[in-house]
Amino acid sequence: MSMPQERKVAGGVPGPASQALEERRRRAVPRGVGTMTPVYAAAAHGAVIEDVDGNRFIDFTGGLGVLNAGHTPPSVVQAVKQQVERYLHTCQHALMNEPYVAVAEALNRITPGDHDKRTFLVNSGAEATENVVKIARAATGRQGVVVFDNAFHGRTLLALAMTGKVTPYKQGYQPFPSEVYRVPYPYCYRCPFHLSYPDCGIACADYAEEAIKVHVGPQNVACLIVEPVQGEGGFIAPPPGWLERIADMCRRLDIPFVADEVQTGFGRTGTLYATEQHPGVEPDFTLSAKSLAAGLPLAAVTGRAELMDAPGQGGLGGTFGGNPLACAAALATVELFEHGDLLERARRMGETLGRRLRELGERHRIVGEVRGLGAMMALELVSDRDTKEPAKEATSRVVAESARQGLLTLKAGIHDNVVRILAPLVMEDRLLNEGLDVLDHALATAG
Repeated sequence: MSMPQERKVAGGVPGPASQALEERRRRAVPRGVGTMTPVYAAAAHGAVIEDVDGNRFIDFTGGLGVLNAGHTPPSVVQAVKQQVERYLHTCQHALMNEPYVAVAEALNRITPGDHDKRTFLVNSGAEATENVVKIARAATGRQGVVVFDNAFHGRTLLALAMTGKVTPYKQGYQPFPSEVYRVPYPYCYRCPFHLSYPDCGIACADYAEEAIKVHVGPQNVACLIVEPVQGEGGFIAPPPGWLERIADMCRRLDIPFVADEVQTGFGRTGTLYATEQHPGVEPDFTLSAKSLAAGLPLAAVTGRAELMDAPGQGGLGGTFGGNPLACAAALATVELFEHGDLLERARRMGETLGRRLRELGERHRIVGEVRGLGAMMALELVSDRDTKEPAKEATSRVVAESARQGLLTLKAGIHDNVVRILAPLVMEDRLLNEGLDVLDHALATAG
């Protein structure tokens, strides 16, 4: 399909058709399923979504990081159509299929590290995080899992135990599985140690190692799981040297190192995986999801062969994991990244976002910090730059006003005061700049 890559607001947002669907939703869907903007999609292509009222939006959400290759990339759509005509499903436990094996081979090749690898396919990022814990426990005979403040690893029960944000994700769902231990992430803007980089000497890395040695015991840790850039936590990128320190600690203490690249993977930060930008960091496991299959549900655990082979036969699996349609989409997506210009586009987008967002930060006092890595950029909004009081309500107003003007955005952060950008990497420069102009206006009205 094709669609004009243009913003068009034909009427109010939400329009009457979206309002009617919202009323149907209230009667059919539980309130716990939250949506930031109450408009309903009718079609999408490239970097633009058209709603049921004919409004066309510049998409800065990318399906929550799923659409790095854009909406309906033609080669992916064609691959799915071809697979639809062959077969829809076999279930790998009943009858394995070639697309599953081909995706595993591709991920073994493209994930960071030159060691021998194996890949297990599931449906979602949460499934990937839960299964990597299973695999690490089977491989090490240990139980403990080390995670970080502000982390987001999913909404299923073990994943929630690893997730750091209480409201709305964890509230009311206790008790959680045990043996999950949390240490500080380098949130330099709100340093828990009240220090400043680089004078701090990356004290949070030292603290993490000491906490593991004293309060957990390295001999009890099955794995350490870290996002190279925190997603839902607020697009917090660690300072240079921190991830290297954590990876080195894991090597010295013989703790399997897991890179949760569910949101950072597939080009979002300018390289295929974010850990590629950290010299010497070679994860024992890499988690992929979101943009892996350009919109179809697919996720993966890729890891060292000797660790991945630890669970017994039948110990890993699921009915829909590695569905042939999703695998066909993933293979076409990998082809786009390996032989297309998406990584170069991501780097160019990151340069534009960095420059323009810093300009917004200079003009709007509501912007406390501009941060991120590559095309994974965000604004943290505050009501006072001195106290750094989170501007939660103003952030909601920015999202709402942006939508009224034809731009879809997302909130994030432990205080719900971060506007994050996950624009499809196929977005044209003129459309990206137009979206940033809309965001500029929304910041002015909200501040």
